[in-house]
Amino acid sequence: MKKAIVTGSTGQDGSYLIEFLLAKGYEIHALKRRSSSFNTDRLDHLYKDFHDSGTRFFLHYADLTDGSSLTRLLYDVRPDEVYNLAAQSHVKVSFEIPEYTADVVATGTLRLLEAIRLTGLKCRFYQASSSEMFGSTSPPQSETTVFHPRSPYACAKLFGHTITVNYRESYRLHASSGILFNHESPRRGETFVTRKITRAIAHIKLGLQNKLYIGNMEARRDWGYAPDYVRAMWMMLQQDVPDDYVIGTGEAHSVREFLDLAFAHANLDWHEFVEIDPRYFRPAEADHLLADASKARRVLGWQPSVTFKDLVRIMVEADLADVESKLRGGEALLRSTVESPGRNS
Repeated sequence: MKKAIVTGSTGQDGSYLIEFLLAKGYEIHALKRRSSSFNTDRLDHLYKDFHDSGTRFFLHYADLTDGSSLTRLLYDVRPDEVYNLAAQSHVKVSFEIPEYTADVVATGTLRLLEAIRLTGLKCRFYQASSSEMFGSTSPPQSETTVFHPRSPYACAKLFGHTITVNYRESYRLHASSGILFNHESPRRGETFVTRKITRAIAHIKLGLQNKLYIGNMEARRDWGYAPDYVRAMWMMLQQDVPDDYVIGTGEAHSVREFLDLAFAHANLDWHEFVEIDPRYFRPAEADHLLADASKARRVLGWQPSVTFKDLVRIMVEADLADVESKLRGGEALLRSTVESPGRNS
């Protein structure tokens, strides 16, 4: 039975990756940050008490800002594969907490790589790199495109990406990076624009919200379906030779197009509900990100399975069903119109 360590396990990608690896027969050891509130909603359906026989999924308290916790976990588990998905991943928020973003995203990756080197483990390492590293370079973007990051998050991701390459070349680690373009799902965090839109649609449809405030509607992104992207992560670590791969659909759409499709699916006109709030504009914007994933298609045999239109439909229908279910159960739902701007930045 293969063993894998997954950082960022409580996020969208972490939850889908753990599902995928469990289905492949792995034993999973996932990192969880200490919090005074439960933050494992995306994992609760997978978790079994560790006393139960046959349990293959274990949560551990550890953090990328604490190198000793990483080293201890590597010694104890001795994994075959390590997937580094942990990050402060909100681009707009990274302008407000740049130092913390760099500590987790950049130095955190270095701590994990150094822990692998020092323990002498012969495991395979996956680094979650980001299309945000391309920033203002002209589309389409491939593995050979020049990077020009436009946010503290993107700068930190670029360090994590290049230090992974450096450790691969310097210490012969089997370390690969996936330069993932935007990928969404019903598990996407509610402060990210796609989920913010679909969640607002459900609230508006059910009379719980009057307005949706967003920033730049003209930004264009290559949006795919998150479960497709975690499949690509695993495929990279099954290769004999480590390498870097761009993962994306090869189609770019604007936030305005997402609004059009999402509101239309709920039989609503977004012009009646959406307003621009300058507080949601970033100091510097990556205007147009579009993947050239031809290498991943050729070498890995990877292809996306969900179209942009179907992705929007999946997310809208999931949020409508979720909000309706909570209303039937009598749960109190906050009106987004009274939420602070920081919640939806």
